[in-house]
Amino acid sequence: MTSRPLLTPRLQGFTSTIFAEMSQLAFDTDSINLGQGFPDTDGPDLVKDAAIEAIRDGVNQYSPGPGHPDLRAAIAEHQQRFYGIELDAQTQTLVTVGATEGISASMLALLEPGDEVVVLEPYYDSYAATISMAGGVRRPVTLRAPDFTLPREEYAAAITDRTRMLLLNTPHNPTGAVLSGDDLRFIADLAVRHDLLVVSDEVYEHMSFDGLAHIPIASLPGMAERTVTISSGGKTFGFTGWKIGWVTGTPELVGAVRAAKQFLTYVGGAPFQPAIAAGLRMPADYFSGLAASMQSKRDRLREGLAAAGFEVFDSKGTYFISVDARSVGYDDGIELCRDLPGRCGVVAIPMSVFYDDQQAGRPLVRFAFCKRDDVLDEAAERLQRLR
Repeated sequence: MTSRPLLTPRLQGFTSTIFAEMSQLAFDTDSINLGQGFPDTDGPDLVKDAAIEAIRDGVNQYSPGPGHPDLRAAIAEHQQRFYGIELDAQTQTLVTVGATEGISASMLALLEPGDEVVVLEPYYDSYAATISMAGGVRRPVTLRAPDFTLPREEYAAAITDRTRMLLLNTPHNPTGAVLSGDDLRFIADLAVRHDLLVVSDEVYEHMSFDGLAHIPIASLPGMAERTVTISSGGKTFGFTGWKIGWVTGTPELVGAVRAAKQFLTYVGGAPFQPAIAAGLRMPADYFSGLAASMQSKRDRLREGLAAAGFEVFDSKGTYFISVDARSVGYDDGIELCRDLPGRCGVVAIPMSVFYDDQQAGRPLVRFAFCKRDDVLDEAAERLQRLR
């Protein structure tokens, strides 16, 4: 056996995820899992029926490498319909195996070893891993509780002559922050001034709350030619296990990402692709109703967490809301999350795993509210045991 470590140094530290640990803990203790961000109900029947019809119609072999033509057309229609962004479906859209593959392929395609990527922390855990796999260097800028607002001076200062890319996520997982139009214009100005690429993860695009509008950074002046936009059907339609995502941008950017993507999975989810296309063409009231439903669930869980004694931070979007573990007597969110199943029968996620700045993330814990109302109520009742 070779004495050289089997795992490449680029993946040291990424051997397992907190989601696997906490989900196993939920199973072992029969706890309510408010850790991982997936709904506990299926999405629209129209979308399910379209998948069943596609299976019966024989859409079960490899789809074209860039994706099913009807889905690519629906993605282009969606961007025009909601944001006024005009795309050529043939050259400016790419279907991926979930948004995570879109992120991975973007990093592998667009980064050279040593390139720096400015990323907002806390960050979705695949960001750190995929930047590392591409040989890039992450430069985190911390969003701090209680408001998780963009620290503009720190963000601008993070850009150096080695910066290649700005990696954005809005609505933001795990904080629930939504970047304002002014914030996005500030970032866009930096990108243009420094000639940077932007990869924008917008999977929660239809889950902004309290009247806030989602603004794709690609829609701002000077940004279409430098932005890769990533989204997916899993969050918007509640079929997270289907893993249907997509990338949009200029033909050159999409072509670059496609070159990497084709050697990752090639294709995936053939019968689910026309089904997600049907979803993207649903009436506008589906999308506004989704945001209203998730906002109601946020409010429901927020009240339950506050009643259990937590200091709760505001969430303006996504599936998630965060709390301060110190408000219930813990200095460390990891310790609280490992105790919660035994004490209360509830699982959450410690947010420190999403930070380079461990002190900033140490006391923070994330709960998912994309669950049935009765499940949220039961979780809130169980959390009363902390008092």
